[in-house]
Amino acid sequence: MDGIEHRTVRVNGINMHVAEKGEGPTILFLHGFPELWYTWRHQIQALAAQGYHCVAPDLRGYGDTDSPPSVTSYTCFHVVGDLVSLIDSLGGEAVYLVAHDWGAMIGWYLCMFRPDKVRAYACMSVPYRPRHPKMKPIETMKMFFGEDYYMCRFQEVGVMEDEIKSFETAEVLKKILTDKRPGPPCLPKGDPFGLKALNGPLPLPSWLSEDDIKYNVDKFNEKGFAGGLNYYRALDLNWELTTPWTGAKVNLPVIYVVGDEDMVYTTPGLKEYVHGGGFKKDVPLLQDIVVMEGVGHFLNQEKPQECTAIIHDFIKKF
Repeated sequence: MDGIEHRTVRVNGINMHVAEKGEGPTILFLHGFPELWYTWRHQIQALAAQGYHCVAPDLRGYGDTDSPPSVTSYTCFHVVGDLVSLIDSLGGEAVYLVAHDWGAMIGWYLCMFRPDKVRAYACMSVPYRPRHPKMKPIETMKMFFGEDYYMCRFQEVGVMEDEIKSFETAEVLKKILTDKRPGPPCLPKGDPFGLKALNGPLPLPSWLSEDDIKYNVDKFNEKGFAGGLNYYRALDLNWELTTPWTGAKVNLPVIYVVGDEDMVYTTPGLKEYVHGGGFKKDVPLLQDIVVMEGVGHFLNQEKPQECTAIIHDFIKKF
């Protein structure tokens, strides 16, 4: 990772690890689950070379950033608070935002709560979803997708952590990163990742190396998965806390990028929302929707050059 510098920033009462490179307008990269700043390694190098200051934190609960023990410390307000503090520590000017998976969900909250801090948003995988005024997220997911739907399975503290511990961390991460089964993703009890039926280690695709896996394995073995899982456990609390934003729109320039084999994109109802007018209604300044053929959930790693080009072509307009 030539030239990428690492430092710790005090934000919102916690210590946050940040990877950064380059000079110029700031691009803030937000990772998802189960990932780290490292997921953006390709984009950091390429966009720093094109005149941007690339900043990629480990979000709270991940990697070398602090992991508060309480589930209630992982609400959207806590995490957005971390990011506003981080942006302020960089000088306070609005940033270009690039985010994926849970990072994308936090990105939507950042755009909603503090639009003054964002110039434009390149969102990957997870589109904006408006708050339902009457239905809590977890009970809604159970109703539509069943008890084994992954977000439902993550709810009870300690249970998924223990299930993950019964497998090799490397195999769990490989399975999650490379799985292209169409959604909704479900995790049956006892063998949530389908690893018991495998004969030997999972092969790696060309876009992932053993060194990539090792970097992530070392961090997750050190930190554990509880911090990342706590984001899912705070979903219903987020729903309660964001009541004042019911019906709110995101009024910032946005591009949405997704792989057509992404489990999010193939979950029932998602395509209808994205392409049927609902997404554009909630995000009036939506500039474009890019669907990448033959690409899965972790598109920024699977197709790094293509994703970097899409990001650059979009942000340079603003």
